[in-house]
Amino acid sequence: MQNIKSKPRRSHLLCLAFAMLLPLLAALPVSQAWAQTYPSKPVRIIVPFGPGGVADVTTRLVADKLGEKLGQRFVVENVPGAGGIAAARAAISGGNDGYTLTLLTNGTAISVPLFTKLPFDPLKDFTPISSIGYFDTLFVVSADSQYKTLQDFIKAAKDNPGKLNVGTINPGSTQHLTSELFKSSAGLNFVNVTFRTSGEAVLALLRNDIHLMVDFYAALRPTLSDKKIRPLAWSGPTPSPALPEVPTVAQSGVPGFEVVSWNALYAPAGTPPAVIGTLNNALRTVLADPELKKKALEMGIDARASSPAEIDARMRADIEKWRRVIEQAGIPRQ
Repeated sequence: MQNIKSKPRRSHLLCLAFAMLLPLLAALPVSQAWAQTYPSKPVRIIVPFGPGGVADVTTRLVADKLGEKLGQRFVVENVPGAGGIAAARAAISGGNDGYTLTLLTNGTAISVPLFTKLPFDPLKDFTPISSIGYFDTLFVVSADSQYKTLQDFIKAAKDNPGKLNVGTINPGSTQHLTSELFKSSAGLNFVNVTFRTSGEAVLALLRNDIHLMVDFYAALRPTLSDKKIRPLAWSGPTPSPALPEVPTVAQSGVPGFEVVSWNALYAPAGTPPAVIGTLNNALRTVLADPELKKKALEMGIDARASSPAEIDARMRADIEKWRRVIEQAGIPRQ
C-alpha cells in the first residue's frame, strides 16, 4: 500500500517542482536558446547601394564567407536610393529575429545632420554588430599637372584664392564633405565643383576643368592604372596599403586632418544579444581570412572587424564630426 500511495505523491512533487521552475525558465533570455540554433534559415543582408559598387562587392565577399562559416546562405539584397532611407525601412520592417541585417556606413552618419527629418534613427532603430571594412579617400591630379605634391596645391590655392577648382561627386557625399573639411582645415579658398558620377569628375580633371579631385580608390583605380592621373595624398591617419608610398593629407601640411570611411553590419534594434554575438564572432574569423583581405585591398578596403561598442562609438563620433563640417560649409539641409 505504501508503494501505491507513493506514486501519486512523487508525481505531485514533480509537477510542483516543474511549476516552480516555469518562471525561472521564462526569465531566461530568449537569445540563449537562439544561440544554439541560429541561423536555421537564410539571412538577408540589405545593402543601400546598387550592385557592382564597393559596398555591394565587399558585402557579397563577406556574405559568402559567413555562409561557409555558419552553414546558411547570407543573401545580399540591393535597395539603393533616398540616402539609405529605403534600405533602412526595409531592414526595420524585416523584423528583429536576426534574419534581416543591413549595412550602415559613414554615409549614414552624414545623413543624420544632412536631412531635416530622417525617418529612422541609426542609434535607436539599429544594433551594431561589427565593422566590415575601412577605406580612405584619395586626392589626385592629372598626370601632367604642375602640382607634384599636395603641398604644391596648397601653396597655389593660397597664392590664388578662389581660382582653383576641386572636383567630387554629389553635394553631401563623403567625397564632397572631405573636400570641404580639407578647405577649412588648410585655411584655403577654392571652388568645390560636384559631378553626378566619378567618371564625369575624372574627365573634368583630364580636361583641366578642375585642378584636384577627391574620390575613393576603387573609383579611381582604372585611371590610376593607366597613369592618366597621379595620387597626391590619402585622407586617413596613415598611408593605405593599397598605395603605401602615397603620404596622408596630415603628412602633407594639414596636421590632424583625418577622414576614414567605413561599412558596418547592423541588425534592427531588439535582435537577441546572442545572435549579435554569434555574428560578431563569425565576422572576426571571416574578416581575418587572407583571401578575403587580399580581394578587399584590391578595392582599397582594409577588411577589419570591430566590437559592437567600437562601431557604435565611430557612428556617434562621425555624426558630430560631419554636423560641424556641414554647418561650417553652409550646406543646406535636405
